[in-house]
Amino acid sequence: MREVQLRDAKAQFSAVVDAAEEGEGSVITKHGKPSAVVLGFAEYQRLLEAAPSFAQLLMAFPLGEEDAPLFERDRKPWQPREF
Repeated sequence: MREVQLRDAKAQFSAVVDAAEEGEGSVITKHGKPSAVVLGFAEYQRLLEAAPSFAQLLMAFPLGEEDAPLFERDRKPWQPREF
């Protein structure tokens, strides 16, 4: 991935997008520090599909019965507190 200063990316935005479409992403820097990334849409989709969903992460978490104690639910109707 190539690094491009923000001012250069602004001036040559079409070229940055064209390079991203061809598979060469760009790291946009501000004052020498990475600030943003420009990727082609195909690469973006590939990264999204590779990332697990939140539900998948929860299901993969190794919980034992002692890790999640069950509590009885208070089934009384809610009433506002008086101050």
